[in-house]
Amino acid sequence: MTPWDWYETVKADVDVILKKDPAATNLLEVLTCYPGLHALEVHRVAHELHEAGAPVLARMLSNVNRFMTGIEIHPGAKIGKGVFIDHGMGVVIGETAEVGDDVLLYQGVTLGGTSLDRVKRHPTIESGTVIGSGAKVLGSFTVGEGSYIGSGSVVTKAVPAHATVVGIPGRIAAIDGQKVMSQDLQHGNLPDPIMNVLATMQDRLGQLEAEVDRLRQENRELRQK
Repeated sequence: MTPWDWYETVKADVDVILKKDPAATNLLEVLTCYPGLHALEVHRVAHELHEAGAPVLARMLSNVNRFMTGIEIHPGAKIGKGVFIDHGMGVVIGETAEVGDDVLLYQGVTLGGTSLDRVKRHPTIESGTVIGSGAKVLGSFTVGEGSYIGSGSVVTKAVPAHATVVGIPGRIAAIDGQKVMSQDLQHGNLPDPIMNVLATMQDRLGQLEAEVDRLRQENRELRQK
């Protein structure tokens, strides 16, 4: 990474915090008080060391990073620019994970693996994705761009672009064309697909009960005749 590329990446990381966090009041505060930003920039150094063939030194740096920020990122993980790790405590990003540009991760997010083989075993998170607090994305698959993963969800299968996923296991509650959130930070305002099914069943049950009552009334009238 050239010095200019480094500058552009750090600038994008800072700008996204100022844009998406209403608590961020000025540049100095962002540079000094945001552990998510610190964790990303230290990771970028560790990743360069990892790619240069110094894995032990890279892991040592990542361990210091984890101790200082509460965020664990394996040096092998590939992370784009403009990524925002909000608060960040407990975030874990595995070795073969890939995170695109402009991704928003909340505290407690895990991008983990489900295999012990030395292969691509962590997820690929495409650009513009929002992953809510406590969500677990586990396995080697792709979460499509512009997707929303609800807080506390456990995702183990591929997610199409512009989809909203909620629940355990994660279920697709909406796809492109059905807008369920108006802003990035409204990740708590998510639909509940199970409750939607139950509501539909309740409506149908009410219709059937009304039909049974109608038939009973007709039957009584026929008998009276």
